[in-house]
Amino acid sequence: MKFLDRLEEWIIASLMAAATVVIFVAVVHRYLSGLPIPGLQDFLIGLNLSWAQELCIFMFVWMAKFGAAYGVRTGIHVGVDVLVNRLSEKWRQKVVVLSLLAGAFFTGVIGTLGAIFVARMSQTDSTSSDLELPMWIVYLAVPLGSYLMCFRFLQVTWHFLKNGELPRHDHGYVEGLEDEIDEAREHAV
Repeated sequence: MKFLDRLEEWIIASLMAAATVVIFVAVVHRYLSGLPIPGLQDFLIGLNLSWAQELCIFMFVWMAKFGAAYGVRTGIHVGVDVLVNRLSEKWRQKVVVLSLLAGAFFTGVIGTLGAIFVARMSQTDSTSSDLELPMWIVYLAVPLGSYLMCFRFLQVTWHFLKNGELPRHDHGYVEGLEDEIDEAREHAV
């Protein structure tokens, strides 16, 4: 599972970094193209970056689909559990399992419908307007992200049934910080 966890995180981080770089370059390009500097202005206007916005939209869609699966795995999705927490332990467990299985079912259905849609879309010549990417590649985010999210719901359900624990996200936790603190304490002594 660690490989899948790291792959998921790597995909999200890479898409986020790439989208940031593309947007930054497009904004700088647009700003510098407006400056009346002979030579530079002509050169920059000759560079066509009209595809940047479309690429960023596609990257954000993929990022959102994989980010939702990450959210299920780590427990960072917003949930309203005021009523669930007031239930007896027996009923609370049943409601939590039912909710997790409903999430798995829903994302499984969306993944299957998305896969059918992508299979049909791959038989067409439909491409994006600026990048001219085959649209089935863009829409592939739906089944892949949904199936990953379905898997994460089932994974959390299994863990809950085994241990009675749901993933909790600690907003104050920073990975690797303990190592830094331990090192600082060793050097201080």
